[in-house]
Amino acid sequence: MRPLFGTDGIRGEAGQFPLDTPTVRAIGFSLAQHLAKTGDRPEIVIGRDTRESGDWIEQALIDGATHGGGKCLSAGIITTPGVAFLTRKLDADAGVVISASHNPYQDNGIKIFAPSGQKMADSVEQVIEADIFAGVNKDGISSHAKAPAPEQEAKLQQEYLAFLSVQIGEGLDLHSLKIVIDCANGASSALAPQLFKGLGANVVAINAAPDGRNINLNCGSLHIDSLREQVIKENADLGVAFDGDADRSLFVDERGEFVDGDATLWVLASYLRTHGRLNDNTVVATVMSNIGLEIALRSAGIKLIRTDVGDKYVLDELLRLNASLGGEQSGHIILPALSLAGDGMITALSLIRALRDSGKSLGQMTAGFQRYPQILLNVRVREKRPFADLPSVQAAVREVEEQLGNKGRLLLRYSGTEPLARVMIEGEQQRQIDSFAQKIVSVIEREIGA
Repeated sequence: MRPLFGTDGIRGEAGQFPLDTPTVRAIGFSLAQHLAKTGDRPEIVIGRDTRESGDWIEQALIDGATHGGGKCLSAGIITTPGVAFLTRKLDADAGVVISASHNPYQDNGIKIFAPSGQKMADSVEQVIEADIFAGVNKDGISSHAKAPAPEQEAKLQQEYLAFLSVQIGEGLDLHSLKIVIDCANGASSALAPQLFKGLGANVVAINAAPDGRNINLNCGSLHIDSLREQVIKENADLGVAFDGDADRSLFVDERGEFVDGDATLWVLASYLRTHGRLNDNTVVATVMSNIGLEIALRSAGIKLIRTDVGDKYVLDELLRLNASLGGEQSGHIILPALSLAGDGMITALSLIRALRDSGKSLGQMTAGFQRYPQILLNVRVREKRPFADLPSVQAAVREVEEQLGNKGRLLLRYSGTEPLARVMIEGEQQRQIDSFAQKIVSVIEREIGA
């Protein structure tokens, strides 16, 4: 793994390297300098979520990019896929999102998008990393760029909303739909209620009052219970929960039952296949998707192709196969015909369209998908040594796999963004897989635990 950029950009504690002011300025400077080599003054679209550190990180990035010859357009508080869309729509040279997605407010991050709306190529990230560690202009940039203009921010946000409502939501009438939206006190707080109300839905918005520190705090896609309770209380048709930057969405059906990314893939795959729009009857998911999804899709004659964890890898495989649908259990769903970025609001609109066209409820649409018991445990580690170099871990894994046989699945991997080992086990009985997972966790803690 490279030292700064993980599978989802740079992420860490705001104010600490590499998210301290001098380094963020250096990132902006390096990006602009690299882009300037390909032509005229490069244009960079910047957006952020609602963390209190977002303002000064954005200003530092603008300072650096301006010093490096770039021109920055701020979209203000906007979702990650919103920046990806604007980068493509405006034919900008790059888009930058300042967000740590589902992490707590103390963290932040920087993600860079290419003009296509895809994440920037690894080669560009490598150039930026090399410049940072070489100290290129790290201390030679002062704050001189103009602060973002609210009028410009509002204009760019409305362009994104128009895309969602007019193009993605074309012909979608939500007047008889009651929906609860959990905005995670994040980037969708103003945008999502506006979008769904504009399409006619009766919207109950919760956790839509960001204060800089409450993003993802006991709310959003990582904390579904409050959404479930609200859906039942309001007798709503469904609920949707976004994460902090709204590139993913998870759902609750009319009975208060949780609908994760795997169940969402099942509903969308079934809908697309019925309408002849599921290319090669193939869905792309990751190694983390539940074995129940694979079994359900197989029963419907649909192939499941698995990739490494990360929406970047899902997108790469979607494009390679010319497939129509892919995603992750966590709620990142990609429909390449609509967007090359995972977009929680596009996912919600697409799911609701499937419900409307079928005349069924979300609970009825998820029938046929049975989630196998699963456990996912995280172990904080001091180093990410290859598991193959840890004989005691390998022995424990072999023992568990033998007992699971062909009725379960074990996956052991490191997080791409945090110092964590992830132990995931699926099987027929929850108590059994819980015991198996704890056994492997204990061995990892003994060997490389932090």
